[in-house]
Amino acid sequence: MSRLLCPAQKFGFSRLVLAALWLSACISAAQQTAAPAPVQRSAAPTALVPAPAKSPQIDTEGNATFTLAMPNAAKVDLHLENVREPFPMNKGVDGAWTVTVPKLAPQYYSYAYDVDGTSVIDPHNTLVKTSFFNMQSMFLVPGQPPMPWEAGDVPHGEIHHHFYRSKIVDINSEYYVYTPPGFDAKSKKKYPVLYLLHGYSDDPSAWTWMGKANVILDNLIAQGKAKPMIVVMPLGYGTMDMISRGWAVWRDPELVKRNFTDFGRVLYEEVMPLVKAEYPLSDKREEHAIAGLSMGGAETLLVGLNHTDDFAYIGAFSAGGIGDSNFGPLFPAITPQSGAQIQAKLKLFWVACGEQDGLFPPNQKLIAWLKEQGMQPTAIATPGMHVWMVWRDNLSNFAPLLFK
Repeated sequence: MSRLLCPAQKFGFSRLVLAALWLSACISAAQQTAAPAPVQRSAAPTALVPAPAKSPQIDTEGNATFTLAMPNAAKVDLHLENVREPFPMNKGVDGAWTVTVPKLAPQYYSYAYDVDGTSVIDPHNTLVKTSFFNMQSMFLVPGQPPMPWEAGDVPHGEIHHHFYRSKIVDINSEYYVYTPPGFDAKSKKKYPVLYLLHGYSDDPSAWTWMGKANVILDNLIAQGKAKPMIVVMPLGYGTMDMISRGWAVWRDPELVKRNFTDFGRVLYEEVMPLVKAEYPLSDKREEHAIAGLSMGGAETLLVGLNHTDDFAYIGAFSAGGIGDSNFGPLFPAITPQSGAQIQAKLKLFWVACGEQDGLFPPNQKLIAWLKEQGMQPTAIATPGMHVWMVWRDNLSNFAPLLFK
């Protein structure tokens, strides 16, 4: 009788073990080479929620609606540039505070919220105004047609940022230079130059970031209203004690005087030689201008009126820091006997100020004193406080008069 054999008996036990091991190895290899299962995850680092609404909301009539979500706040006010009193905000059932400011004129505005006594910038607005002391939010109310400080579809110049070591101030300092559209450093063409000075607490970026000087020049040049020019914007301090001591420094006349004196040295001994070596500036005094706002307005007067052999155009915007009397020692060359001759050397001498500015009376006294010395400054009074909208307007009207 034949006997039936089981597989192990037929093939041998060792062969079955080897086959099992081979099959296991094949399965393991297949698992390792197979594509991994997709993992479901978010590409965002935070929860996927809608983007916050643009803040503030501006309609076609210039009405600006501000919204701040502060559900636990007890009181919130809006502080808006060129408006003396704050706007109280109202709290909604959703915990958001709102207020609408009607019919704002076309301009850039800075603003901040006061939340229970603490100044807060708008968390949903990335456009900010900076200074050595604080930050504020900014927004634009566009004009129809666009205003000179609104970027247009025109050829644009360039802004160059330079760094150097100031031995006079003993800091790593800086300055900005605007070159007009079509500027070619290799060309033999010489350009007129405007030295443009910022105000107290600001840095040299202020005239481009807040003042929109480069945008204003781009638009005026494109319209044929201003000549192509180079604009130099230096750091405007002769000592950084002016910043470290805060606003109280203005109660120290000796330090203020040293600041003005040493800034004049910085300009003449450091900035001017550097700029002349790097840019093709005209050597003619008839193509040299200086202008500035607030502290920079005072520096403009002190440098410009005491160096009329170098500058034919002077523009002081809301000048502050030289007091409201006893001007003679500040400008020793200006006397009743010499005033008319000094005035004759100047192609343009502007003294401008906002009518609601606290510096308006001192500026009027300076103008009166200059006239007593036989000079005839062009006195400009515009609506507005000590604010950027006044100074943008000043530059927009001053620049077309240069180098004619």
